[in-house]
Amino acid sequence: MKKNAVIPFALIALLGIVAMVVMSGVGLSQMDQAEGNESEDTEESMEPEDIYQANCMQCHGENLEGGTGPNLQDVGDRYSLEKVQDIIANGVEGSNIMTGDYATNEEAEILAAWLVEGESGGEGEESEE
Repeated sequence: MKKNAVIPFALIALLGIVAMVVMSGVGLSQMDQAEGNESEDTEESMEPEDIYQANCMQCHGENLEGGTGPNLQDVGDRYSLEKVQDIIANGVEGSNIMTGDYATNEEAEILAAWLVEGESGGEGEESEE
């Protein structure tokens, strides 16, 4: 009697297909969970300090003192709220550094108000008068 040599290969192929379906389901489940976590993080991080720390602090300094980017401590004295919001949302024309892709429009609005209204300066610092 001859055994059919196709049966072992068919079983291996079937197991492979089942494994792919299961792994795809696991991957989709993990992707959905990750998207859920991102939306929770976004909702929690709408505080201007958190937005600044996540997107701006590396270039503008921990206390808005500047660094690679300009000093932002008195930005409200130099620019209007609308101008600051435009710079945050759209970047600086001709700049390779501040391209405007660091914050969403909503984050730009929150951050601009925080910077211009002066709530950003003076936390834990003595004024120089």
